[in-house]
Amino acid sequence: MAEHKHVDLSVPSPARMYDCLLGGSNHYEVDRAACDELLRAAPTSREIALQNRWFLQRVVRVLAEDHGIRQFIDFGSGLPTQRNVHQIAQEVDPESRVVYIDTDPVVLALGRSLLDENNNTAILPVDMRDTDEIFGHEHVARLIDFTKPVAALFVSVLHCLPDSADPKALVERVMAKLVPDSFVVVCHLVSDSAQVRDDVTNLMLDKTGGNWGRVREAADVEAIFEKLHVEEPGLVDVTDWRPDSEIQQRQRSIEWTEFGGLGKVLPTQ
Repeated sequence: MAEHKHVDLSVPSPARMYDCLLGGSNHYEVDRAACDELLRAAPTSREIALQNRWFLQRVVRVLAEDHGIRQFIDFGSGLPTQRNVHQIAQEVDPESRVVYIDTDPVVLALGRSLLDENNNTAILPVDMRDTDEIFGHEHVARLIDFTKPVAALFVSVLHCLPDSADPKALVERVMAKLVPDSFVVVCHLVSDSAQVRDDVTNLMLDKTGGNWGRVREAADVEAIFEKLHVEEPGLVDVTDWRPDSEIQQRQRSIEWTEFGGLGKVLPTQ
């Protein structure tokens, strides 16, 4: 799919809103205003953004240190911030390779400036749903050896896809490319409250001009892991996924959560 080059400053971007919630600087007034409305609808949205980022950092470290993963594909990677995937993985092994995938023009511009001097990383201006283009891309061919284990990351991104895009099928298309002992990471915004699901989904659809999916239920995320071996501690609020500190665990979201975990690709029967 074609690269999006124009930054429409009249429409909030999910990636820039996330940056705003994290306390970053790569967003605009329209994004801040949308975050203000989101915080009124779900007051612990800032906590959920922080927990998601901390989960990403922990799970990448676990994959690199405990499972020896040296290849990562980050689907819908979002804006670069401190402690990105390649930085964590390359602390464990400088030869670790990372491919980021995103279409947000601000993400692409900042990502390229960050990665220009790192030969073991690349950022692709491709819609994450277009798996044929991703797997056929020259940078993927250069960096990723699919005869060896790979970690595919879908961190706080599948809720940006509508049901018509079938997020579960997307993950399964990626899984089909991976050898056994590869891993898939998924976390997704969920809520037990139908009111919260509807309110946040409608708000985000309205503010982003339809560039959103929906807040789902935990059962929807569990279905994505049906063909994977779920690693300990299972599928949980990511606040509780191998936490580093009690301080981080106290930064809890209430109205909704990031729910997910780490799954290993099994040999086909």
